[in-house]
Amino acid sequence: MTLPTTHVSFPTGAVTGESTVLAVHPLDGGRYAVVTGSTPFHPLDHTWPDQPADLGTLTVDGVELAVVDCLTGAVGPDGGAPLVGADIPVRRGDEEWSWLVLHVLAADPGDIVGRTAALAVDAGRRGALSAAHSGCHLLALALNEALAPRWRKDPGRADALGHPDFDSLAMASSVMDTEASTDTYRLGKSLRKKGFTAEAAEEFPALADALPELTEAVNRRLAGWVAADAPVRIDVPGPELTARRQWHCELPEGAAQIFCGGTHLHHLGELAELRTELRLSEDGSELVAVTRPKRA
Repeated sequence: MTLPTTHVSFPTGAVTGESTVLAVHPLDGGRYAVVTGSTPFHPLDHTWPDQPADLGTLTVDGVELAVVDCLTGAVGPDGGAPLVGADIPVRRGDEEWSWLVLHVLAADPGDIVGRTAALAVDAGRRGALSAAHSGCHLLALALNEALAPRWRKDPGRADALGHPDFDSLAMASSVMDTEASTDTYRLGKSLRKKGFTAEAAEEFPALADALPELTEAVNRRLAGWVAADAPVRIDVPGPELTARRQWHCELPEGAAQIFCGGTHLHHLGELAELRTELRLSEDGSELVAVTRPKRA
């Protein structure tokens, strides 16, 4: 039997739910993956693993089982066990494949297929990850604005607020945890060819010398957005795990949208503070932003 693509409720902020257990599959290391028809759990995305997986519990017939990891799995049109990570040979969302949320257990749960599972996400952890993820998107917009004067020409890509999209064009990696998001940007030849300059010019100092002023400008913008208590939502075209979702925030400067598969705050007033620290590598080839949300 080919399993249907999992329906997910985490985009609306859900942390609990009930669903029928459709399958249990053994994984490496003696672990087991439980597949349900729907779930509030956010799995690690195998293509862009920026937000860690939700953890929590899965309860069947009164027996509570710890969900120690949550992965994205894929099953081809011929069925079989779900593939994970680099073993998935097709692009995410391939319509001939089923895309599954795999609730990972440390041991065999026994015969639970066909039974109803109560699913509960660790809400505290989810909230911290959501704050970090929203902070990551806000940092991107604020950094794009602060770096806009350093573009010698139009790079051909702008963010939702109309600034050259440095975040997208220079992004090397983005990782978040319950404390912060860490974004690493590569300042290489390809970025310079697109028009970005880190060197000094008549109108601004070298990026290394400008870093304190740049950091202050970004943090000033972040503080203003938090104070405005802008509403946040996830635009969801469908309930499927693979639906192309979009983060949407009504900032004072205008509506901002970023395609995103993660979880987020409902409004920026859930934060007491949002600050970033910018660091430039010694050779000037990388800019790192560590953005820490402080929850209200």
